[in-house]
Amino acid sequence: MEQRAHFTKKLEELKLRVLRMAALSETAIHKSIKAFVEGDGDLAEEVIRGDSAINDLEDDIDNFNLELLALDQPMAIDLRTIIGSQRITVNLERLGDEAVNLAHRSIFLSSRPPLPFNPLMEELSTVSKQMLADSLKAFVDGDVALAHHVCRTDDEADTLNVKILKELISDMVRESRIVERGVHCIIAARHLERVADLATNIAESVVFIVEGDNMKHQCRG
Repeated sequence: MEQRAHFTKKLEELKLRVLRMAALSETAIHKSIKAFVEGDGDLAEEVIRGDSAINDLEDDIDNFNLELLALDQPMAIDLRTIIGSQRITVNLERLGDEAVNLAHRSIFLSSRPPLPFNPLMEELSTVSKQMLADSLKAFVDGDVALAHHVCRTDDEADTLNVKILKELISDMVRESRIVERGVHCIIAARHLERVADLATNIAESVVFIVEGDNMKHQCRG
């Protein structure tokens, strides 16, 4: 009984470490989107500088998981929690990378005349941020229904990305002087769509942890 209580405490510590990393990754995404929308190069630079802290936490969680696997020999849901948490940290690190990628686009665009406001880009930003928030809440609460909702919403993000691509290409055909900025915006939209993909991956891991169903690449739609 004492050994079980000790292991349970370690699993709680693992979850706390994942949530600390999640907070950093989510903040980085929010800051990078704000920097993009507002043309704030300084905020974008802040996102880039902060990425090392996310990477360090991933390394820390990797080592912690290896220790749990090597010393405690977990079974059933405990093992799924460790493996699922490992998958989540991989996606959190990638979220940090997407924040950095978007920040680089923001730095470039902040030095150029702004393009007209694009409501589709704002909508994609909102959808992606909400999907990320919901996927992390599903992890905290063990909420499979919410995790599946995140998966279903991924189609909406994909559709918005395609609409933005088509709209910007049409704009660039009509007005060649915006081509360079338009290309950067297309790539920025792709980074936002990737945020939605990574949130979906996190949701899939929640389903795996709670129910044992391996939903990788299957829970979309």
